[in-house]
Amino acid sequence: MTPISLDCDQRVQQLLRHCGQYAEQMADKQFEVFEKGPDDYVTNIDRVLDQKLSTAFSEMFPADGIITEEDAQSRQKFHAGYDRLWCIDPIDGTEDFIHRKRDYAVMAGLLQNYQPIAGWIYAPAYDRAYHGGVQWGVFQTVANYRSEPIVLKAPPSPTAGFCPILIGHRDQARFGQAIAHLIPEAQFYSLGSFGLKVIEVILGRAGLYLYCNGRVKLWDTVGPLALAQAAGLVCCDLDGRPLGFSPRDIDSATLAHTQPILIGWSEYVDLLRPKLQAAIATVQLNFGT
Repeated sequence: MTPISLDCDQRVQQLLRHCGQYAEQMADKQFEVFEKGPDDYVTNIDRVLDQKLSTAFSEMFPADGIITEEDAQSRQKFHAGYDRLWCIDPIDGTEDFIHRKRDYAVMAGLLQNYQPIAGWIYAPAYDRAYHGGVQWGVFQTVANYRSEPIVLKAPPSPTAGFCPILIGHRDQARFGQAIAHLIPEAQFYSLGSFGLKVIEVILGRAGLYLYCNGRVKLWDTVGPLALAQAAGLVCCDLDGRPLGFSPRDIDSATLAHTQPILIGWSEYVDLLRPKLQAAIATVQLNFGT
């Protein structure tokens, strides 16, 4: 069952692809880079796409709230009582985009009654899209070809020679040594985009993705986690509590998650979550949160 009509789904896919292809064309040209905060960057391309996506989604879904990363005023809609909220990231993985790397994405997610129910992720450098949602399924589209269901397959069980864990560079720098001490078989790797990291887990290329940086916002998470849940992955914090999207779990001003985030196949989460929790608690105890 789709949360929007098939026609609207096609329009969303086409819109994200159009925006992503524009970003890919501009990646090889001169663009402006601004610092929004410490190690937090935005380009004029983000801002152009933010406005285009905001306008298009408002026209397609006039009864819904639209939240976009680069429109700070739109964050107020999270507290405005909408049943459905679109959370849109014009470029997820801006640092990769700035450095002409490939792993960035254009993303949209649909939050209904504070639950992620659908998501769309388009990776311009690969001309590949992922979309779907709870009670709908998970699909991928290459270029302009027909969407096909993703055949979901869990990765092999973790062993001394195979235990792929996705973790961002900042989290690895802070927690990697402690994690490796308790999970010596762990094999760390990373990508730029939060959404594409989640896709790596959905596709079975990694057992889980750990995020403890405290910077990730609703426009980063709603779409990817809707797809993760549709794929049957576990989405929880280090205590095993399901990830929340209501005001009690989200910073009211920034819309950042207050929980650490763990997304993975159940076998990996069951086996590794207690060790990850202990490793991170040790670092935080020794060096402060």
